[in-house]
Amino acid sequence: MRVVVPFGGREPKTRLAPFFDADERRDFAVSMLRDVLDAVRAAGGDPAVVADAPVSVEAPVAVDDRPLTEVVGDELDGFDGDPVAVVMADLALATPAALARLFETDADVVAAPGLGGGTNALVVRHPEFSVDYHGASILDHRRIARDAGCSFAEVDSMRLAVDVDEPSDLVEVLVHGEGRAREWLVDAGVRLERGTGRVEAVRERR
Repeated sequence: MRVVVPFGGREPKTRLAPFFDADERRDFAVSMLRDVLDAVRAAGGDPAVVADAPVSVEAPVAVDDRPLTEVVGDELDGFDGDPVAVVMADLALATPAALARLFETDADVVAAPGLGGGTNALVVRHPEFSVDYHGASILDHRRIARDAGCSFAEVDSMRLAVDVDEPSDLVEVLVHGEGRAREWLVDAGVRLERGTGRVEAVRERR
């Protein structure tokens, strides 16, 4: 299955600025991207990156700085009957098993909702489906599929629901992560702090 992996590499993960400077944020974002590419390949997918700035990874990279909806829309415009998947580059918890379940679910459109109403991954098997990544995109994608007469299924997966944008998301990577992104955080001095409430991620400056 052809898998498009959008990557924002120009100014990645600005909401992590309380933890990391710009160079560190890019390094961390690339580590997550590489984890996603590994998981996609292990799940049987053939990944290609679409990035808003050049990035060196073990996959084909096309540079396109247009908004995400336009970039993915163009990828779907070339629909030739074979399914196309879209998997976001910041799914640091994604595993081959979680992605295989997404790829193998039988519907015209299969979505993995993100926390907060986003759409973290899609499989599209119908030429009339289009994307809209503004706002609560999972709601829009349900509506678009319905209006186009597409069958629509959602995959309920914690590992595909967590996209790493906020400092609180780092907790999930430290607790559940298995790849480069978790190793990067540990090497950068990020650790869990247990108090009387929720666990938090803190950084020990070295």
